[in-house]
Amino acid sequence: MPKVSIERGNPKGGPDRRTALEDALRRRILTMEIRPGALIDEFALAEEFGLSRPPVRELLRQMAGEGYLELEPNRPPRAASLSYETLQDYYPVASMLYVATTRLAAEEATREDVENLRRIQEHFRQAVESGDVEERVMANNEFHYEIGRIARNDFLLPSLRRALIDHGRVGRTFFRRDPEAGEQLRLAVQHHDQIIDAIERHDADAAETIVIAHFDLSRRNIAAYAPSDGEEAVGGL
Repeated sequence: MPKVSIERGNPKGGPDRRTALEDALRRRILTMEIRPGALIDEFALAEEFGLSRPPVRELLRQMAGEGYLELEPNRPPRAASLSYETLQDYYPVASMLYVATTRLAAEEATREDVENLRRIQEHFRQAVESGDVEERVMANNEFHYEIGRIARNDFLLPSLRRALIDHGRVGRTFFRRDPEAGEQLRLAVQHHDQIIDAIERHDADAAETIVIAHFDLSRRNIAAYAPSDGEEAVGGL
């Protein structure tokens, strides 16, 4: 499998270099600039961001623990794989995670939490209106992760973070392909607004109903990953 060609960026100076690398890797994996299963060249990353190899390796181990990367003994790290079979396991578990975190968020949310959600939602709305697919993926993931943070449950949040990786990558492919994606996006924006309103009212039942309808929008996206000729679905995207 070929290594990823990483375009040189403009790394920040000082201690921010590690943060810059972390942010860049997350974005590149979620938006599929780094393809599922692609090998990661830690030498290139160290050079691009002006870091020595130890902090790069430490970050790669951290991101592997979060589900962004896969590590195997004596082999280079690679972006988490994504196949049709993986997504069959993903959908039932992810729906339970979104329901649980959204219900808890409705119970726990403060005024500041709701304001943060509205700020993220505005970013998502602008990305939808501008047609910026990458920003849309990032803002959508940030929105649902923020709900998980508001839920304040240390057991749910790591699982939600992992689910959002595949959610983002599925959405990145689907909205690039499907001619009816515009209507789904309109509904997604509407659902986000309704979820925020339900959380603000501390109405857990309403929040659950809306997030189930919201998640159902993405269920059909798994068809974009239907394998052909025995290949992993993502490999031919």
